[in-house]
Amino acid sequence: MASNIPEESTSFVGRQAELRRIDEELTEHRLITLTGPGGVGKTRIAMRAARAAADRFPDGVCWAGLWPLQGDGLLVASVCDAVGLADHTARTPVAALCEWLADKRLLLVLDSCEHLVDACRDLLGDLLTAAPAVTVLVTSRQPLDIVGEWTTEIGPLPYTGDNDALTLFTQRAGAAAPGLRLGTPPHAQAAAVICRRLEGIPLALELAGAQLAHSTVERIADRLTSRFDTLDPADEPGRLPRHRTLRCAIGWSHELCAPLERLLWARLSVFRGTFDEESASAVCAGGPLTGPGVRSTLAALAAKSVLTREGTRYRMLDTLREYGRMWLAELDEVTALADRHAAHFADFGRRAELGWLGPEQVSWYRRVADAHVDLCTALDHLLVTDPERAQELTASIGLFWTCCGHLHEARDYGARALAAHPGPSPARTRALWALGVAVLLQGDLALADTLGLECARTARMSDDADAVPEAGYLLGLTHLIAGRPMSAHTVSEQVLGPPPHDPFDSPGRLRCRLVQVFALTGLGELARARAAATALRRGCVERGEYWTRSYTDYQLSLISLLQGCPEESADHARAMLAAKQGIGDKFGIALGLDLLAAAVAAQGDGAAAARVYGSGQAIWRTVGHPQRGTPELRAVREECERRARAAIGDAAYTELFDRASEERPGTSLARILAGEL
Repeated sequence: MASNIPEESTSFVGRQAELRRIDEELTEHRLITLTGPGGVGKTRIAMRAARAAADRFPDGVCWAGLWPLQGDGLLVASVCDAVGLADHTARTPVAALCEWLADKRLLLVLDSCEHLVDACRDLLGDLLTAAPAVTVLVTSRQPLDIVGEWTTEIGPLPYTGDNDALTLFTQRAGAAAPGLRLGTPPHAQAAAVICRRLEGIPLALELAGAQLAHSTVERIADRLTSRFDTLDPADEPGRLPRHRTLRCAIGWSHELCAPLERLLWARLSVFRGTFDEESASAVCAGGPLTGPGVRSTLAALAAKSVLTREGTRYRMLDTLREYGRMWLAELDEVTALADRHAAHFADFGRRAELGWLGPEQVSWYRRVADAHVDLCTALDHLLVTDPERAQELTASIGLFWTCCGHLHEARDYGARALAAHPGPSPARTRALWALGVAVLLQGDLALADTLGLECARTARMSDDADAVPEAGYLLGLTHLIAGRPMSAHTVSEQVLGPPPHDPFDSPGRLRCRLVQVFALTGLGELARARAAATALRRGCVERGEYWTRSYTDYQLSLISLLQGCPEESADHARAMLAAKQGIGDKFGIALGLDLLAAAVAAQGDGAAAARVYGSGQAIWRTVGHPQRGTPELRAVREECERRARAAIGDAAYTELFDRASEERPGTSLARILAGEL
């Protein structure tokens, strides 16, 4: 059964009784919350429990890690990402999510909800009502206090009898100090003291085990004993004993870090999501901590289990980030680091936009997706401290977001940035363009037209050479989607000027040239459209550009179909789908599947056409729209669907279509790209 449960990077110890209990609870209750102090292992247990129960849920297991979120602004978006919904409509995100889940039979896991209890309570109240076959598993340091919630408390690992705590500590010790044997005295006695002092809390044991790379088990036991003997519970009256134990273990690990390691630990707490080495160096270097020093210190913190590696990126656990944040305040660097974090991601956005035309375009889509939470964090900061810079950032990443299913964020941040700084500026013009594209793809043509006209007016007054082409692209695209190809062609010609001209002078000019190709097809000037699309595609291939190239393949596919060449049409549709898969553009994938189905139907294969149409319908549902495309495609699609039904009969067509439309979109797309129609 398909799922997005995170992979486990280290071994798992014990918990068999807890897993059996949760397995039973998942058959009896629709909302189960695993509670317990930080570091006790709730997330790992939820991963195991969800994986074991996956076969019971026909629509899979959907995992939403909420730990990176600061405030509830991205809660619904995170859940939408987890369940595969990239809504392109103007509905509220909650309404779209409820409708999407209404007929699903899946397990939704919300991990780390303690800082979003009120928002999660409200959201789940709506979801559990709207989606009667959805089961929810939550991890949180406290219950949600919602009707129907079943709470299961997760305690530490036992450190007497079946000593799972000792087993975990031994495994982590072996990773940090290969060859160390904890089963021989006096090592065994010291290890037992460590497990008892740390009360079997897995995170505390992980941190202690990592210290064995630089210390002995006896010295660790001695230092823990002296530290705990001086710990006065009265110092923290509101904190439970196990919270105090973990806090003490983290503080002890912090003390054992070198000064530069402690400094980097504090500064890294500014990141909300995962981060790479480049971002860590850009944000955290300064003073005694140099750029090369950041890189070596990251490795040291990972070796001490303060950081975990996720591929080429790093993550800091919530509990450890909270501790680092406390020390960042002690250093009086909270504001300075927030400023540097925002400045870095503003520059990140500019570099992403500059890379849009070249061979790194696909990798930039992935990097923007990886940095999504931190980009939002930077925007939240800039909206208060530098609204004009916030406008620049929304424009820089606007197209990436609209293609990757973050239309609601693109619209929300764009509108907020424009409201925060209403004065005229090049940044405002670009933000108008980005917001206009977002609302247009949500189907709000009237507002898109208004924004396009305002963008064009301010662009003419701007010193930004690309402002007029960007405005022209927005206006031209609005005309195309509204079924006005002549108006779209007129706008693009006015912007581009008389030939010859280089469409690759700027992203705006390239997009306007694409609008021109679409308009020529819509006007029935197929020979001119083919020549223009072929030339444009050639330039994209030479530069390694994928987004425009995919839409030239779309046009060449449509033109070939209209000219009676369905085999050629199918080849171009597959090329478009492969490119769109690379950048995660679900809207483009849905368009490509509709066109491929039409091409297959035109070749007389009604059964394959039904399956591809059904796969396209599954994608269209994930973007919240019924099947739609450019106006000229609509009639072609209807005719080809009629042919497919005639070829195999209505009953067979409907059965194949329905079966494909229920298949998971990723599975069906992989099959189609492999030529298995």
